[in-house]
Amino acid sequence: MSLQAFDLGVKGRLSGLSLALHPGEVTAICGPNGAGKSTLLACLAGLLRPDGGHVALDGTPLARIAHQARARAIGYLPQSPEVAWDLSVEVLVSLGRLPWRGAGEARAAIDEALAAMDLEAFRHRPVSRLSGGERARALMARVLATRPGWLLADEPLANLDLGHAAALVGRFGEQARAGRGVVLVLHDLAMAMNHADRVIVLDQGRLAADGPPESALDPGLIARVWNCPARWLGEPGARALSVG
Repeated sequence: MSLQAFDLGVKGRLSGLSLALHPGEVTAICGPNGAGKSTLLACLAGLLRPDGGHVALDGTPLARIAHQARARAIGYLPQSPEVAWDLSVEVLVSLGRLPWRGAGEARAAIDEALAAMDLEAFRHRPVSRLSGGERARALMARVLATRPGWLLADEPLANLDLGHAAALVGRFGEQARAGRGVVLVLHDLAMAMNHADRVIVLDQGRLAADGPPESALDPGLIARVWNCPARWLGEPGARALSVG
């Protein structure tokens, strides 16, 4: 199930951007503030209609796909998700089944999502009593309960400590290995370098780089796009970024 963008344009935010995303990969979208990362992700999710160009799922423009079918295929986690009521974790996760409207396998999907995010022990706990990392996992489990082919998450590691961030990005890798397409907006370039299969770098709404992390996050490109001298330290898979 391919996800493709064709010549996307959003006034003041994206300009002539085309790319093809593939299932089974973790793709990180990186770039400085205001580069267009969240705008691109919203277009890919079908939540923002571009001024020009279009996004297609398996060759069909998203605009031609019914909202319910699109919600089944593409799971989206916004940058600052809100939980309006103090639900239990299980009830929160069950909301991911709404696009299926009573279709079977709801219980199995919920249990599967709780297990994937290691939340079985928190099933009946109110969301208000979760730590930041546990809450992030519960919100991701809600997306997983839909069983979408694509997982799109906007800065899912924001406000998480190092351990929780590493655990969550590892779970994204597990989902990709299970055959899903995973697309993450990341500010942490070391996380992108060490855990993504592919990195897309945006600069002022344009594609600055697209490829394996080692090439897309070349120190020379980082210096040009982020306006900050940088160099990578350590071994592949355990890189650290030194700046300045």
